Amino acid sequence: MAATQMLAGFHAVIARLRQAPESIREVYVEAQRRDKRMQALIATATQAGRAVHPVSADRLDGLTGGSRHQGVVAVADVRKLADDLDEVLDGVQGPALLLILDGVTDPHNLGACLRTADAAGVHAVVAPRDRAVGLNTTVQRVACGAAESVPYLMVTNLARTMRELKDRDLWLVGTDDTATQSIHQTDGKRSMAWVMGAEGEGMRRLTRETCDELVTIPMLGSVESLNVSVATAVCLYETVRQRQR
Repeated sequence: MAATQMLAGFHAVIARLRQAPESIREVYVEAQRRDKRMQALIATATQAGRAVHPVSADRLDGLTGGSRHQGVVAVADVRKLADDLDEVLDGVQGPALLLILDGVTDPHNLGACLRTADAAGVHAVVAPRDRAVGLNTTVQRVACGAAESVPYLMVTNLARTMRELKDRDLWLVGTDDTATQSIHQTDGKRSMAWVMGAEGEGMRRLTRETCDELVTIPMLGSVESLNVSVATAVCLYETVRQRQR
């Protein structure tokens, strides 16, 4: 039997209903909610042939372990978007764009990074298996459906994976406060991967040393750094800006 996961929140559940409705086993909704948004979700699930069960808010809290759910929870098969990076890159037409997250363990940050990655056209997000959060219920909710469209690949050895990407002609650009070059000086039109470190700690030494280039985000005010999800958005959209010129 396939492994299952809990999807919580309107965006996460609707995204799965639209992209892979057959993978959803059950949908649970808060019985007291009668608003248009809930009615639309119920209609979508019913049209897809999925069973919808009105339950109490306490039951939903129990299903998600207390995570926020907006009155909607689905039990779904775990869905794998890609087996590995070779599969992802073999299907890319034009310059590839990847996001590598080294040590991002906060589910809210990962969810926000996935949402931005989807918006910026990132082909996959990569993270080390031993220093990252997985696609849990909170990540799925914060990602607002992006976890259903952007492959999230957890690898055993991040530095080795980075070297393999370099062998496939991807340019690896890391962000570092001590770098002398700005993000605006890197060439975003070639196949590349942005490498982001954990908030506070930054990238690990070996991760930093494996990058082809280190750049910094211009900071013109009094704060010293940005949240990793905000920094990710700034860097990814610098690539988008360059590729649209």
